[in-house]
Amino acid sequence: MATSTQCCPECEGRLREGESETVCGECGLVVAEDNIDRGPEWRSFADDETEKERTGAPLTRSRHDRGLTTEIGRSTRLKGRKRRRFARMRRQHNRSRIKSKAERNRVYAFGEIRRLVSALDLTDHVRDQSCVLFESAQSEDLLRGRSIEGFTAAVVYATCRTASVSRTLDEVVDAARASEAELTAAYDALNRELGLPTGPIDPAEYLPRFASRLDLPQAVERRADALVDTARERGLVSGRDPSGVAAGCLYLAARQEEYDLTQAEAAETADVTPVTLRSTYQDLRE
Repeated sequence: MATSTQCCPECEGRLREGESETVCGECGLVVAEDNIDRGPEWRSFADDETEKERTGAPLTRSRHDRGLTTEIGRSTRLKGRKRRRFARMRRQHNRSRIKSKAERNRVYAFGEIRRLVSALDLTDHVRDQSCVLFESAQSEDLLRGRSIEGFTAAVVYATCRTASVSRTLDEVVDAARASEAELTAAYDALNRELGLPTGPIDPAEYLPRFASRLDLPQAVERRADALVDTARERGLVSGRDPSGVAAGCLYLAARQEEYDLTQAEAAETADVTPVTLRSTYQDLRE
C-alpha cells in the first residue's frame, strides 16, 4: 500500500490508499471506496498497440440475429475424436441458430441482399434498409407464392428509389438471380401493400456515374448538369426515362464543349436506345 499525505477527517491520522479503498491507519475509518478499474477499456489479443478494440462487432440489420451470434471455430490442432466432436457441435450449433422456415428464408435473403449490394457498389445504409424492408414484407406475408430472389432484388431496387440512389432496373436485374418479371412483380407488391415513398429519380443522379464510365472531363459534366436543370424547367423530364435524359444531356454537353462523344457510346452507357437519347437531345436543342 502507498502512503498518502492526506489526513483522516476524524482523528487527523495518516491515510493509506489501497487498490479499492482509502483507510485511516490510526482509527481504521474507510474514507473513500474506489472500485473503478483504472486499466485500459479495450482488449486485443493480437497487437495491443495498433488494434485497441473496445468491444465486438457492431449490431447490424443485415444479419438475421443482428450480428449477436457465436461461432465455433476450426483448428488444425484438433485430432481424432476431439475433432469429430467439435464438428458435431458446430453442426448442431448451426442448426440451432435457425428456428423456423421464415428465419431460414430470412438468412438466405439477407445473404443475397449483401451480395447484390456489393455487386452494385452500394452503401451499408442501402444494405441495412433493404434488409429492414424485406423483414416488413415477410411480416406482411407478401412472399407467399413469390420467389425470394425476386423479392431481394425488389427491396434493393426499392431502397435505391426511396433513397434517390441512381441504379436502373436493368442494372439490378443483371446483378440479381431473378428475372425482370419476378423483380417487377415483387416490386409492385411492395409498392401496393407497403406504400413505398418512391418518386421519379432525378436525371442528375446518373450524371457522375455515366461521366466516369465515358471518361468525360469535368467541364462536360458541369454543362450536362446545367442542361438537366433546363430540361426540368421546360418539363422535358416528366414521363421520360431519367437515364435517357441524363444520356441526352451528356451528349449535348459534349457537343457544346467540342468533346468527341457518339450517340451510340452515350446510349450504351445509359442502357437506353439511341432513339431515346435523340429525343431529349433534339428537344433541348429546340
